[in-house]
Formats: sequence, structure tokens, C-alpha cells
Amino acid sequence: MSHVKLTAPARLRGTVEVPGDKSISHRAVIFNAVAEGSARITNFLTGADCLSTISCVRALGVEVSQEGGEVHVHGVGLRGLREPVDVLDCGNSGTTLRLLAGLLAGTPIFSVLTGDASLRSRPQRRIVAPLRALGAQIDGRLAGDRAPLALRGAELRGGEYVLPVASAQVKSALLLSALGGSGPLTLGGRIDSRDHTERMLIAMGIDLQITADQITLHPPTHPVLPYALSLRVPGDPSSAAFWWVAAAIHPDAELTTPGICLNPTRTGALDVLRAMGANIEITNRRNDGSEPVGDVTVRSSQLRGTVIGGDLVPRLIDEIPILAVAAACAEGETLVQDAQELRAKETDRIATVADGLAALGVKVEPTSDGMGLIGLGGPALRGAALQSHHDHRLAMAWAIASLVASGETTIADPESASVSYPGFWETLAKL
Repeated sequence: MSHVKLTAPARLRGTVEVPGDKSISHRAVIFNAVAEGSARITNFLTGADCLSTISCVRALGVEVSQEGGEVHVHGVGLRGLREPVDVLDCGNSGTTLRLLAGLLAGTPIFSVLTGDASLRSRPQRRIVAPLRALGAQIDGRLAGDRAPLALRGAELRGGEYVLPVASAQVKSALLLSALGGSGPLTLGGRIDSRDHTERMLIAMGIDLQITADQITLHPPTHPVLPYALSLRVPGDPSSAAFWWVAAAIHPDAELTTPGICLNPTRTGALDVLRAMGANIEITNRRNDGSEPVGDVTVRSSQLRGTVIGGDLVPRLIDEIPILAVAAACAEGETLVQDAQELRAKETDRIATVADGLAALGVKVEPTSDGMGLIGLGGPALRGAALQSHHDHRLAMAWAIASLVASGETTIADPESASVSYPGFWETLAKL
């Protein structure tokens, strides 16, 4: 197992071009695969997860060319997908598996979705149960709760489904399954998660009606998304959050992340940092395709504890590990609650984050749906030997913590950061 050793720098200054948004990169490839025409996607995230999506889409008979961050997809429509000759390997990407499960459940081919050991251990009943309720034929390990998942696609019926949890992956899987369905699908309940799918489907010509408490998709007359969508993928706020926290907790810092996606369903981390007293400035606001973007600058700040819970959680679920590092350097208590979904991520992020913070000298108490911790009131963490547990967000969170830790911090398996942020370590070294 490899390790990286880090010590705190005297100052942090610079502009950081973060990778393209992970959620939007996945969707741009999958949606354009079943669209009418060809699409050019730039600033595509070339992390391992998004490359898994490209590999799976190619295995379904779609022509996809990629050179660095530029991707060209030649759509074939829903009925143009080819039955794969082998299992579809989603690697470590839950987004790839869950979105493709939704798409393929309503497509008349047989397919098997699997992934690495981590992905095969993650629960899938949250998508399998609602898809089955709509008529999908899905089986898998533990009665369909674990991959590999075997799908025998069919035309699904429309109807209504109430989402019990706010999950963009579940919502997106159901909307994709309805594209080739026999009637409209209405989703109610917890629809308050990331809305990249809704924005992109509307931009691609799908009849999608959205109110405060429900979403209704009317399947297209022909099983194809009417318009291919060329776009520049905006910067990923989940990746930018590491630099925002780095600047906020370091005593001599100013970092700018340009061109960041400022979709309201994704700015929860900024809202929390503002509530904690972070010095944040947003300039050059504009629209890029179907998403709002802007340049975010964060400077050294005196942070205070806060409460992270309720409707805020779906807007920052992936950023909780790095926000926990911010809380560790804040004055007073921070409480994370209503975040039980963290236990179904690449690791049990409630347990692994709490263990790492404790090693850094923070008083932390994990709970069933989050944690409570007492901040140290400033950059007073102590260096420690930390495990990433092959979880990309943990590896990067511990790297940011090391920037304000006394002595040396050692992080195991730093390469896991490449899943969502290729070049993270190079960028950190330059700063």
C-alpha cells in the first residue's frame, strides 16, 4: 500500500481550475448516448468513475471518442442500444451503475451490471425496489440488493412513485427508466436532490413538468431524446469544496476556483461555510448551458460551529467529509444529522470520518445519522497516520487537514483521489 507524507505550508495562494463536474459528466455521456445526433462535451471529468461510464456506453454499441477532457458521443436512441456481449463493469462508480440500471430497465435488451469489490458491497435496493414497482425485471445478489444486477429490459408502465429519500441517483434512475415507458411517470416525496438530470432532459427536448412537490415525465413519441446536447461541463463544486475549506481554515490563504457550477442543489457547502463565518466572494456569475456558474474566492477565516441537517443534507452529502474538517478547526460544536446515507457511500463515511478526526485530535462522537464534534478553535490539528480506506473523498479531506496540522501527516492509498479528481496531488503540491 502506498502512502503520502504531508506537512503544513506557511501560506496558500493561487487559482485552481477544478475538474469538470462529476455528476454532469456522467449524465452528458449517458443521455447523449440515447439522443438524436452527436454531441461534443468539453471539460469532461477524466476520473476513473466517468471513464467507467464511457466504457459501459461503448459496450452498449454507442460510438464515443475521447481525447483528454473532450468527448464526442454519437447517439443511437433507446432502441439503438446493443445487447452487451459481456457484463458491464462500472468500476467504483455508483452513479454509473444506478443510472444505467434505470436506463436499461426500460430498454429491450439483457444486461448485467457489476463493479469492483467496494461497489458490489453497496446496497442497491433503493433503486431496484422502485424500478420493480414500475415493472422492471431485475435480479441480483441478496434478492437484488447487491451487484451484480441482471436486467431483462422491457417497456415499463407509467404511474406514480413516492421517493422515500432524497437521492439524485434514485430519482435519475426512475426518470431514465420512463423514457421508453408506456405512459407518464410522476415522482413525489423527496424530490429535493440534485436536479442535473431534470435540467439536462429538458434541454434535450423531453417533456418534463416540475412543481414544488412532484415531477412528471411524459415519454417521447419516439424512443429517443430529441436533441443531442453539446456543452462545457462546469467545475465540480464537490471538488472545489476541498480548496474552499483549505483557504478558510489556513491562517494565511486566498484561493480562487473559477467556473464552478452554482446550481442551487449543489451549493450547500458554500451555505454551510458562510454560516460558519467563512470569507467567501463570488464573481463573474453567468450561465453555461443549462447550469449557472461563477468564480468563487475564499480567504482565511475565523470559523464557528454550526448544524448540518434537514433539507440541507441532500445538497452537500458528498462534501460532509471535508466540511467535517472545517468544523474540526472551528470554534464550538458542530452537529451533523439526517445524513444516514453516508453509511452507504464508498465507505461508511460516518465511521471512517469520525475515526480520522479522532486521530487528528478532535473530540467526535458518531451517531446513527451523523456525528457531533467539538472544534479546536483554529488550525490546531495534530499530525497523524490516516487511512483513506480506498475512498477518494477521505484521501482528499485528510490532505486538506494536513495543511493545518502540527508535525507530519501520513495518508494511506492516496491514489484513490483519482476516482473523482485526477491531478489533485499535483495541484496541492503547486499550491
